[in-house]
Parts: sequence; C-alpha cells; structure tokens
Amino acid sequence: MKIHHECVACAINQCQKIVEMSLSDENSRRSAMLFSLKRASELFSKDSIPAVVGGLLFLDLYEFIGNEDPFREYKRVSNEIAKELAGHFKDADLKTALKLAIAGNVVDFSVGYDPKRLEEDIRRVLDESLLIDHSEELFERLKRAGTLLYLVDNCGEIYFDRLFVEKLKEEFPDLRVIVAGKDGPIINDATVVDLREAGFEEVAEVVSTGSRLPGTPIGRVSEEFLGVFRSADVVIAKGQANFETLSELNDSRVFFLLKAKCPAIAREIGVPLGSLLCLNPVLR
Repeated sequence: MKIHHECVACAINQCQKIVEMSLSDENSRRSAMLFSLKRASELFSKDSIPAVVGGLLFLDLYEFIGNEDPFREYKRVSNEIAKELAGHFKDADLKTALKLAIAGNVVDFSVGYDPKRLEEDIRRVLDESLLIDHSEELFERLKRAGTLLYLVDNCGEIYFDRLFVEKLKEEFPDLRVIVAGKDGPIINDATVVDLREAGFEEVAEVVSTGSRLPGTPIGRVSEEFLGVFRSADVVIAKGQANFETLSELNDSRVFFLLKAKCPAIAREIGVPLGSLLCLNPVLR
C-alpha cells in the first residue's frame, strides 16, 4: 500500500508522541520535532509505503533523542492487562479465538489507545460481526497446509494471538506453526523477546523477521526469514502495518486479520472505518 494524504501527518504526530514520552525540556522537544520534520521530508514520496518510511523515521528519531525503546512502559502495561484478560477466554472455540485475535488489534499507540480500555473494548468487539470474513477459507487451507507463518503486530494483543495459535494447534495438530516478531523495538510492536516472554515457544516456533521496521517489508527482512516466508503454505498477517507492507504482493497465501483503524487503511480496502476483517484480497 502506498501512502495516502493522511500518512505524513500521522507519522509526524507519532513523532510528537515519541518526543513527549522521552523528553521533558522544551528546547530538546523543539529540536527533536524539527529533526523529525526535516527527516520526513527526505524519506516520504508518493510511492512510499507508510509502515516502512514511518519506521525509518522513528528509528532515526530514537537515535537522535538517545532512547532505543520509548514505548517500554506502554508495552509492559499492555501485556500485563492483555495477559490477564486472555486468560478469561481459555475455553473459546476456534472462531471466537480468531475474533479475539482481531479484537486485540485495538491495542495500538499509533492511534492513541489507552490499554486500560482493553477489557471493555474486547468484549464490545466480540459482539460485532466481521465485515469481510474469509475465515472458513482460511481454516480449509489450514487443513491441507504443512506450515503456517503467523506475523504478529503489537504487544498486548500477542496474548490473544497466542490463544488463537493454541486453538489452531488443537484443531490442526499436524500443522507446523512459526510465529515471527520484530528483531528489536519499534513503537509498540512485539519483538522476538516479547514473544518468548509471552510463552510462544510452548506452542510454536519463534523467529525474527530480521528487521525492526513495522509490518513485514519483504525487501528489508533477513535472508533467513525470507526463506521462512517463501516456504510457508499459509500466512496470517496481523494488523495494519502488515497490510501496508504485504498487500501489494497479491499473494493468495496471505490472510490479513485487522481492524481498519485509520481512514487510509479503510479507504484502501474499501470498507467503513472501524471494520473488523479476516481478509484475503485475492478472494474478493
């Protein structure tokens, strides 16, 4: 997905949040924002992928302000709340677990989310229907699949991802499941370290994408991960950044699980803002 007009302002707005989380001095904040604006003007073009250029901008800003993980505390709180809440749904069936994985996608600092709202929002989302629902095709593919690659998105929601993976393993016991996280911190995305702390190695293989950038930008991942991606029979890709980085591949193996949380994503897919989706674009 190429940038929409909102994407530039969105990235700068996120830079402001990073700066305010990391710096208290007004002069330092002003310098960091001026740096962000200059760097954004160098990175963004009409053919840019939002998650890629945004990620590059944030990493440069991290270096400028001297903070490699500004979201550390936010991620800790998100994980703490989500872990407890996910435990309430251990008896969920497979389809409910899939909806929980999508519902968990509300945990996203980039859209100003307060993790303390999580329980209320999860239970509300469970009462909603998926506007696009290709889950039955997903499950049919998994019956015949040897390997599933599961691409996570944010901290917090990974505990619902783990629940979904557990249910998938129960339903498809011969399925090999590989779960991929980021190689290092970027906004509130889940890293390999986060996945291991959440116990994913008890239910799946855990690998790194070899990149810190949001989503899964195939041109910027490691050769090792690229081999994993190419050999998977089915790919489940969580969240907006994975849609941004993978949608133009037009790969029939990829099923996107997400909530359309911003106007650009909703417009790109052609759905109302806030829609819940289990989407394989090739099937539309």
